[in-house]
Amino acid sequence: MTRFVRSNLPTLQKTASYYLVHISVAAMVAYAVTGDLLISLTLSLLEPTVQAFAFFFHEKVWERINVRRAARALEGVPA
Repeated sequence: MTRFVRSNLPTLQKTASYYLVHISVAAMVAYAVTGDLLISLTLSLLEPTVQAFAFFFHEKVWERINVRRAARALEGVPA
């Protein structure tokens, strides 16, 4: 697990930051819609948690794409 964290630290940090921003926005929107603090906190934790996992894997896919593009550029192959 430690190796996984070390090798993915920048993406994990970015994911955590995104998660906190997303929860804050979701809580404010849910509260504006429901007027209930408990419901808004419950709703705001569910969707952003799923999104955080999706975001992490989305970032990893784009990281691989960028590595492949850089490798092609070094080989002189058009992207």
